[in-house]
Amino acid sequence: MSYPDSLQTWLARLERLHPSAIALGLDRVRRVWQAMALAPCFPVVIVGGTNGKGSVCAMLDAILCAAGYRTGRYTSPHLLRYNERVRIGGREASDAELVTAFGEVDAARGDTSLTYFEFGTLAAMAQFVAADVDIAILEVGLGGRLDAVNVFDADVALVTTVDLDHQDYLGDTREVIGFEKAGIYRAGRPAICADPAPTASLVAHARAIGADLRLLGREFFHETAGDGWTYRGLTVNWPELPPPALAGSFQLRNAAAALAVLEALRERLPVDVAAICAGLRAVVVPGRFQRIASAPETIVDVAHNPEAARALAATLREGPACGRTLAVVGMLADKDALGVVAALADTVEAWWVCTPDSPRALPAARLAEVVRSRAPEVPLWIEADVRGALAAARGEAREDDRIIVFGSFYTVAAVLDHAATQQ
Repeated sequence: MSYPDSLQTWLARLERLHPSAIALGLDRVRRVWQAMALAPCFPVVIVGGTNGKGSVCAMLDAILCAAGYRTGRYTSPHLLRYNERVRIGGREASDAELVTAFGEVDAARGDTSLTYFEFGTLAAMAQFVAADVDIAILEVGLGGRLDAVNVFDADVALVTTVDLDHQDYLGDTREVIGFEKAGIYRAGRPAICADPAPTASLVAHARAIGADLRLLGREFFHETAGDGWTYRGLTVNWPELPPPALAGSFQLRNAAAALAVLEALRERLPVDVAAICAGLRAVVVPGRFQRIASAPETIVDVAHNPEAARALAATLREGPACGRTLAVVGMLADKDALGVVAALADTVEAWWVCTPDSPRALPAARLAEVVRSRAPEVPLWIEADVRGALAAARGEAREDDRIIVFGSFYTVAAVLDHAATQQ
């Protein structure tokens, strides 16, 4: 059978392969995985949680690369290019590598229908095996227990936070969602949770299966000291560390979570303080409080659920603007728009709402109603699309104002894509 030789052709094909964009469950992906005989001989780390997954994966990748290891990192979604999802040794996978891996998955699947994410997950692992990486870092796509990455047995599994998101698939309480996320834990293996208030369901599941549960504030700690901080775990103390090169004090918790993973792996993949410091200073996560312009300062952030919006608001308050804070926001219809707007209502002094370029988008007019319900006295404009909303906000902004663009990966991607064409 002949296969497409273009990555874009492959991606278009994957979008049509399964009748549902999201279809949780491991039966299909397990059948194909077994047919491919993918048997990683390297440690596998699985990172789940409501927020912070991408930041932790990036920190792990940066530190391990600084220590001289060949890493494989799989994350989602992407902002501008599918290649962003798969990184080997710190670089994005090439079109050719992705096309080859997609062909391997397709040849093995027979008549088994895979979703876009399932197909990509197996293709990522195929590339990591082919590249003979020292470690694979896999980000959960949705939930945990029934997510495609959970077909692989994690040597170390981490849940960053548990909060409300994807309720249609995961449930509408933290306890129910916590159980789903704890599904990535394995018996007898390190099961890390960096949520300051872990759900009883997560703790109970870890204990029931005999996982080696390690909780923030109990088995590992982060303590600030001057301009730096110290990580303290079960077996190591790493003092005088620099803060991660990501905005927001909450990133210290993500950094501690990453170091808890490295502590758990230190017998197989030891790292020294120099590599930790280098990785923390070098880490970059596009779309997370990313400054793209000045005068007025313009920041993009993919915050799309209430927990992420609260973190964004806290980061804005940590470094207040000289002038006003102006918001450009576009969201998807299946997100908690009211919760997101409420988290930022006291911080934003003018709103431009828009409709992201997605069939799942929340229409700007409906989003405007949500904003008016929480901030009835604050100026509000409705724009057709993201670029138009940002242009309008810039037209009204003074040089000392700050513009924050947020609400969805689609919203941020539209801005970054436009910015790339202007360079």
